[in-house]
Amino acid sequence: MTSIGKQRGLARLADEDGHFTMVALDQRPPLLQALAKARGIPADQVEFADMLAAKRLLVEALAHDASSMLLDPNFAMPAAIDVLPARTGLIVTLEEHRFQDTPGGRKSRSIDNWSVEKIRRVGGDAVKVLAWYRPDASDEVLQHQKDYVRTIGAECRRHDIPYVLELLVYPFPDSDRHTTDYVESADKRADLVIESVREFAKPEYGVDLYKLETPLPAASLPPMDDSAESRAAAAQFAEVGSICADAGIPWVLLSGGAAPEQFERVLSYSYAAGAQGFLAGRTIWLDAVQNHFPDREAVLTALKGDGMKILKDLGRLTREKAQPWKPDFRLEQVDREGAFSCAYA
Repeated sequence: MTSIGKQRGLARLADEDGHFTMVALDQRPPLLQALAKARGIPADQVEFADMLAAKRLLVEALAHDASSMLLDPNFAMPAAIDVLPARTGLIVTLEEHRFQDTPGGRKSRSIDNWSVEKIRRVGGDAVKVLAWYRPDASDEVLQHQKDYVRTIGAECRRHDIPYVLELLVYPFPDSDRHTTDYVESADKRADLVIESVREFAKPEYGVDLYKLETPLPAASLPPMDDSAESRAAAAQFAEVGSICADAGIPWVLLSGGAAPEQFERVLSYSYAAGAQGFLAGRTIWLDAVQNHFPDREAVLTALKGDGMKILKDLGRLTREKAQPWKPDFRLEQVDREGAFSCAYA
């Protein structure tokens, strides 16, 4: 029998029509940098209280128009779990943002004293993990990342909670473009993105929903028309869509801080390839925070103005062009009293 816990969890992440219109508020380094800019101080001098204040403002302003929100346990949960609407789905981050950057690639790990079990216990509807991944990393790094993702998948199966996997390609330490910032690489290769998706679409990892980056840089993505460039770009998105469809894994797009018009173009290509929504963060709220914090009213005004317009525009595009997701409970075998409890292992 299909895991009803996972199906119910995924349904909680979508709106009533089955579209994933989700807002990411689990960012840690990007928000620290935004607050540092707003305060005119180095990022390492941003106070814990400011992180909490900013995340609470984001939930207060945006939660009612998001199908679900992605929160981290170190800042967003203590800041705003009490103001998250009951009808808004809750995705909770598991991975530590302080990854290990080695010559052979990046290694992910979980936040200290945090687990899938605890996410289930606090009422999370899904577990989210960001795995930095590129297929040309060292064998030792690849094995570490695969083992990490696989282990979390097993825990999500054990606790019947959806597993949302985010994959990001990154530059090696010796690259001219090396940075540890959460920014999209201008020379990102589509094959690295596609092969990463292909690897983790294997059943052994237990992924229930993909949070994916665009296979091509958002800033250089051509308009959707009948040009050779547009057809070539669409083929890369179609490859991602084909992998996900074959694996039966729904997928949504992360914004990566792209400008709103660029992200809408990314979504248009993605929806044509079968994506079912978005899980966007900085594209929606970054300007409001870095331009107006710590003025609470100014931040709220900006979020309820430009921020809300971006979120609503993305939602409208999603409802117009994305196929809705529907749960599949597969209850055909329940044909007598007691059959359900016996079948649900």
